[in-house]
Amino acid sequence: MRPMTDEEIIRFFEMAIAGGQIFVYYQPQYNHSTGRIVGAEGLMRWRHPEFGLQYPVNFIPILEKYGLIHRADLFVFEQICRFQSNCPPSVRIPISFNVSRHDLFGHDYVKELEAIRKKYDVPVKYLHAEITESSAIGGIDLFIKAITQFHEAGYLVAMDDFGSGYSSLSVLKDLPVDILKFDLQFLAGEGLGGRGGIILNSAIQMAKWLETQVLAEGVETIEQADFLKSVGCNYVQGYLYAKPMPEEKMRSLLETGSFETTVPTLTFIRGLKAQRFWDPDSLETVIFNSFIGAAAIFSYEDGSIEILRVNEKCVKEIGMNLTEKEIIASNPLDTMNPANRKIYINTVKTAIEFGEEESCETWRTITSGCCGEEKICIRNNMRVIGKAGNQAIIYTIIRNITDEKRLYEELANSERRFRFASEQANVYAWEYIVDTKEMRPCFRCMRDLGLPPIVRNYPEPAIKTGIIPQDYADLYRDWHKQIAAGAKKLEAIIPLTVGRIPFHVRYTTEFDETGKPLKAYGSATMVIEKEICKE
Repeated sequence: MRPMTDEEIIRFFEMAIAGGQIFVYYQPQYNHSTGRIVGAEGLMRWRHPEFGLQYPVNFIPILEKYGLIHRADLFVFEQICRFQSNCPPSVRIPISFNVSRHDLFGHDYVKELEAIRKKYDVPVKYLHAEITESSAIGGIDLFIKAITQFHEAGYLVAMDDFGSGYSSLSVLKDLPVDILKFDLQFLAGEGLGGRGGIILNSAIQMAKWLETQVLAEGVETIEQADFLKSVGCNYVQGYLYAKPMPEEKMRSLLETGSFETTVPTLTFIRGLKAQRFWDPDSLETVIFNSFIGAAAIFSYEDGSIEILRVNEKCVKEIGMNLTEKEIIASNPLDTMNPANRKIYINTVKTAIEFGEEESCETWRTITSGCCGEEKICIRNNMRVIGKAGNQAIIYTIIRNITDEKRLYEELANSERRFRFASEQANVYAWEYIVDTKEMRPCFRCMRDLGLPPIVRNYPEPAIKTGIIPQDYADLYRDWHKQIAAGAKKLEAIIPLTVGRIPFHVRYTTEFDETGKPLKAYGSATMVIEKEICKE
């Protein structure tokens, strides 16, 4: 048993094809989250009767060098189609086949494959083309044309060994592949916690944004598979689950095992292309940065949140002199107490479940190096823009409402103190809502004057019942017009009720941040004789 020489490989090749010495082994691909088979890769093997099993790394380069790989690849593709045709439709899974750059030079390769596929009547969805990153480098135009032809014929295209070359990002930018296969040899020698693991995590997230499926091959340990799952790559191929196997064993595995179709890649709401958020010239980016106010995009999965992007207005809205980098690196859940965290997570889950915009207000403790620590209140309006398995991509509008909340708290406290005092003195108090013309009376007003909790179209009901005498009705109506026009304070002595008891009536107006009147706080204090004489 020994490797064959170059001359022997060339001399015995046709005999190997005809005599079944070249054949296909199948290596299953699994969803690590469910333990089910999702596909397989067809691998060329050669067993010579005298020299024994030959390793692909030894004979494939020779076949490529001497122009024989095209014949070998067509033979392998036909074996895969024959295997698929012999499998009951109920247990068929997608099987990938390798494409060499030599298959494309001088050949109408896709047309040749289609003739074989139609001969065996195999649906195209059960066959995936697989190119290697290293093969594509230097021949981008050729591979773009081939991928286009594959797509037109209905094939999905995978890029094998992604990350093993030196131009991965450039190749990925130019080639519209459907699946990325990461080789865990990329992490050799450093384990999962080093720089390679960080790069792999980022590449997987990038692939999701490009709406591209990801699969890791060379997975040999449960630790590797669990790490891949934690960073969003559920599909694995390697010795952890199964070694390459002959077709009889593969068919038996399918007939007795559990399998499933692959989960759709990240899908976005109609009309929205996620990758355009990363294109500086796209309309989505212009809107995101310039017109929509403070906004962010984050991912949510199983209770975990990762901020993916914020715009400049979001940085200013949160304040505390934090940078965009610091905000993206932070976890908003870490800034909330358990009660606020629960509110936030429940809002996210509701947005995911119903697909509608949801909002919440949460208090957070923000810390920065220059400003120290501060408690702020953020209002989030969230909407799901994409999903991939258990992961959801959330778009959120952000508003810092801390000042507004504190103002309302201060007013509420003042109102509570005032109302308490009024109950102890001969004072009546009420609140007038400018926009709706609603009056909310105090307890003494309801008890002594028989007013309901809300008096609508105020002051007309008070005039009608005689609380405001008819000879003061026009004066009182004019007061409310002045309040709506922006009067800050109004006061006069007015006889009230049918008994015409003199009261010192006062109004104080509250305005919003734009100067628009919101509410007026009214009070009526019974006038003693000295005050009447002084007036």
